[in-house]
Amino acid sequence: MISIIQAAGWPIWPLILCSILALAFIVERAVKLKRARILSPGLVDEAIGVSREAVPAPDTVNQLAAHSALGEVLAAGWRAINQNPRCTAQDMRAAMEGAGREVAHRLERYLPAIATIASAAPLLGLLGTVIGMIEIFGSQAPSGALSGGNPAQLAHGISVALYNTAFGLVIAIPALICWRYFRSKVDGYVLELELSAERFARHLERLCPGGANGAAR
Repeated sequence: MISIIQAAGWPIWPLILCSILALAFIVERAVKLKRARILSPGLVDEAIGVSREAVPAPDTVNQLAAHSALGEVLAAGWRAINQNPRCTAQDMRAAMEGAGREVAHRLERYLPAIATIASAAPLLGLLGTVIGMIEIFGSQAPSGALSGGNPAQLAHGISVALYNTAFGLVIAIPALICWRYFRSKVDGYVLELELSAERFARHLERLCPGGANGAAR
């Protein structure tokens, strides 16, 4: 490996940095985007059952918020009603939508960085290729005949060109695949969060002033 780095020359170092960052971001997202951290089966039904008659105490609200990303969105509706006795359905929905945007933003964390690395790695490899070609032409004799040039410099220029091109593609291809996978996963999570939050919001409307239960209070 060290011999490859030496043969590739200094342009390989930005690519090595990109590979380390890409690996760190991909591992971090693979851990943080596990389904159990985002969505919990039956959580909406459980939250609806707990708040069938009234919004629970703040301790229960905090427990729900710490449960998962979905729990954080649902707890925002409970918290809005607890903090404001005159909370309307619109206010409650606005609180849940705000929490949903924060969750969606966290789910997309580092995805732009992975996409940037996937786009930049081939360009950095191309830069190394150009530098290698410059060294190749620099090794030629003034007459243009390669036989009169420096063979060692010629070989080094070819190594720089080929190794950097290959290494740039080796980084870019997995990064692009992982970005597409995580992007699709986040989009699916966001859709499920929206559907679950909408169902829970319709339930909480009964507890707000003007709702079915709120009007009777």
